[in-house]
Amino acid sequence: MASGSEPKGSGNRRRGASRRTPAPHERQRDPERTKERILASAVEVFSAKGFAGARVSEIASRAGVNQQLIAYYFDSKEGLYRAVGRRWRAYEAQAFPDELDFPELVRNYVRASVDPKLNGRLLAWEGLADSGSDVDDDEARERDARLRREVESIRQRQRAGELDDRFDPAALLLIGMSAANALAVYPQLARGIFGADGSSPELVQHYADQLAQLFGRLSKES
Repeated sequence: MASGSEPKGSGNRRRGASRRTPAPHERQRDPERTKERILASAVEVFSAKGFAGARVSEIASRAGVNQQLIAYYFDSKEGLYRAVGRRWRAYEAQAFPDELDFPELVRNYVRASVDPKLNGRLLAWEGLADSGSDVDDDEARERDARLRREVESIRQRQRAGELDDRFDPAALLLIGMSAANALAVYPQLARGIFGADGSSPELVQHYADQLAQLFGRLSKES
């Protein structure tokens, strides 16, 4: 569910750009809190506009910091984008432990996908911008390795009888990821179908429960 690959051309700072060390009066007393504010603002802007449309100046303005602090802490817009991905993966590792049953896992992903403090919509932006040119990219290889581990986790659940082993575990993973992100990716469809905003707590809970119930039907005992 995370934004897995970094944008094409990342790591190459714009020609002529330089990173200036902020003056002492520009630095914050609590650098970790400052970095977290920048990351939170970056999630909002990247989620709303994608990587290409996001502007560092807007991220800095939302965070209430000097733009130079972003270069100081994250090196570049690409570096900030990668940090957003690492932030999500750290949250994911803590919030979705392996011992959760699959329906509850899906339910929690639905809730996370619409949380504005996380980055559910970034996956859709990455997909729309995908050109297949990242196949040799380290970030893409890391993403693909994580996905393969998730496929294997589903396969183990099938062996344990939690999920019906007649289904391809890779297909189940993609179906689950797509369905869990539907409210965030298709808010206009959610409004048309349910007559409610896709981020409303009532609809999020209802949809999460329905999706969990659906996947609960995939157990061998059902």
